[in-house]
Amino acid sequence: MTVMPPQRNRPAAKKPMWIIVLLCMVCVMLIGAYVYPPRKYSQCYLSASSVCTSFKDWLPSIGRREKTDEEIISAAVMKDILAMPMSASKSPKIALMFLTPGSLPFEKLWEKFLQGHEGRYSIYVHASRQKPVHSSSLFVGRDIHSDAVIVVWGKISMIDAEKRLLANALEDADNQFFVLLSDSCVPLHSFDYVYNYLMGTNISFVDCFQDPGPHGNGRYSLEMLPEIEERDFRKGAQWFAITRRHALLILADNLYYKKFKLYCKPADGRNCIADEHYLPTLFNMVDPGGIANWSVTHVDWSEGKWHPRSYRAEDVTYDLLKNITAVDENFHVTSDDQKLVTQKPCLWNGSKSPCYLFARKFYPETVDNLLKIFTSYTSV
Repeated sequence: MTVMPPQRNRPAAKKPMWIIVLLCMVCVMLIGAYVYPPRKYSQCYLSASSVCTSFKDWLPSIGRREKTDEEIISAAVMKDILAMPMSASKSPKIALMFLTPGSLPFEKLWEKFLQGHEGRYSIYVHASRQKPVHSSSLFVGRDIHSDAVIVVWGKISMIDAEKRLLANALEDADNQFFVLLSDSCVPLHSFDYVYNYLMGTNISFVDCFQDPGPHGNGRYSLEMLPEIEERDFRKGAQWFAITRRHALLILADNLYYKKFKLYCKPADGRNCIADEHYLPTLFNMVDPGGIANWSVTHVDWSEGKWHPRSYRAEDVTYDLLKNITAVDENFHVTSDDQKLVTQKPCLWNGSKSPCYLFARKFYPETVDNLLKIFTSYTSV
């Protein structure tokens, strides 16, 4: 008889405790990241700040949230504005809207630019600090009522002034394109070129890009939730050229405007500049495909200061202006440590074209030099 050897039981495998410990540590770190995001940690730790949120607010959302009544109303109105056919004008015009503290130093230059094109443009002047003295008859009687409200750079009063200009310009049914200009802006091309450039397309020129740095998303406030999420927050220059449809959309908006009025203020923790963020964010959210993502007004930020370069009389030459008009790519630079540069071609109806129709900032002393070379530098 064959005797079978006794069966031996295998010793139980040791549990890899180090893996379990590691997983626990990772989980704790992830939970900690949600509860105390690095950007807000010090504020939440030191005080009961309004930026502090509960754990559930930092968890990723599951599915779509239920929209508020205001959001539903706003979406319905904007959807209709974007879908409705615009009435065709037999005499379409460009509305030139000047936002200025007082008199316009380049009225004579604009007069030369507009000469012979009566019936193809409209002029609107919003002077916020003092009644302007006009040197050109084209600007006489073109001042709009401003309620004696002083427009302050960076504050919502700047947006209010822009909306006031749009409201006045929209009263003329022939105005089809709306261009926001400052007192330091000058034209770079002939009127025909500018007119055909704008009227020949159905998109608006609104500067819009995403900046993860302190002067971009660093200005975002959690108080803008739930309507505006940080991923939707955008930045851009305030100088726009927009279609009539988009002008109506801006005036129709109250939902997003209210968020910026309440929670986007300069020197208020995040130093949020309303005129740099409101319109880029609005159009990114409601009609991102309807804008060109660059401004047709050139500014030179190469000096790396808070304000762009300002041109003196000795700076104004034919070569300077022709170099600006030849630019056919737009640039955006992030404000974080990486200083990431995004360079894209300026596409007009799908073709690479010059980016800029206007330029700033020019000192009043440059007017004589500009008048002397206007015809030569604006010739195509």
